[in-house]
Amino acid sequence: MTDCGWMPMMGAGLLFMLLFWVLVISGVVYLIRWLMGQGIAGRPESSLDLLKKRYARGEINKQEFEEMKRVLQASVHFSPAAYQEPDP
Repeated sequence: MTDCGWMPMMGAGLLFMLLFWVLVISGVVYLIRWLMGQGIAGRPESSLDLLKKRYARGEINKQEFEEMKRVLQASVHFSPAAYQEPDP
């Protein structure tokens, strides 16, 4: 009879090593996908982009589009630091 006392431990070690590498590789893939998604999908659409889409779908006419665009561009240049509250 042969003594195979070390064989079960070798199998468990191989299993844990395989599990470790699967977790490491899965973590790296998940991190890369998350970082890639932050640059593209994580950025919300600007108000002007939404306005352009509404105009393209025909929800608003050219006059409304131009008026809303002018209002949006004026609000972008507004600086709260330059605003002074009126004296009471």
